[in-house]
Amino acid sequence: MTDQRGVTHYDQMPIPPVEAHTKYFDVGVLRIGVEYRLLNDAIAAASAVEKARGDSRGADSFDDCGVSLHVFGHCEGEAHEYLRFDCFDEDPHYHYVDWKSHTNQMVHIDSEAQGDALAWSIERLRTRLAQMLERAGAHEVASALDTALVESALPAIEREAQRARIHHDKDAIQRAALGGDQR
Repeated sequence: MTDQRGVTHYDQMPIPPVEAHTKYFDVGVLRIGVEYRLLNDAIAAASAVEKARGDSRGADSFDDCGVSLHVFGHCEGEAHEYLRFDCFDEDPHYHYVDWKSHTNQMVHIDSEAQGDALAWSIERLRTRLAQMLERAGAHEVASALDTALVESALPAIEREAQRARIHHDKDAIQRAALGGDQR
């Protein structure tokens, strides 16, 4: 369901990153993953999230790709993804992932107004990360955030994101997302 602010609300968690194609950066209480991500109908159907939900997507169809930035934090002894920036070619957006309510909110990025989605996302990590973690329900993580440490890690994260944007193997990513050599 999309509200009047253009935020789409989901009552399930987003499709997790493909570990084999995600490079992680440990940044204090955070772990930030950089992944070149494909999202299509086959990958969505193969994900544990979609299998648990069943075939309730209806007319929704997926076919997009781009760099994703996954922001994980440790809360109550577990690592959870609280924010995700999907800097996709066709529909760039980001997610607030709330583990307490087991929901996530997807907010579209207006590339015309906000420019390149990857540059915009890196800037959000630099300037609005604590506020965004708070909105996602990660109060403990936000209060322990070391912004200087995040700032010092951002050049390496951005280099990896730019590398992934240019140098990726869509066939290998597709195979890994589908669970190996299926197909």
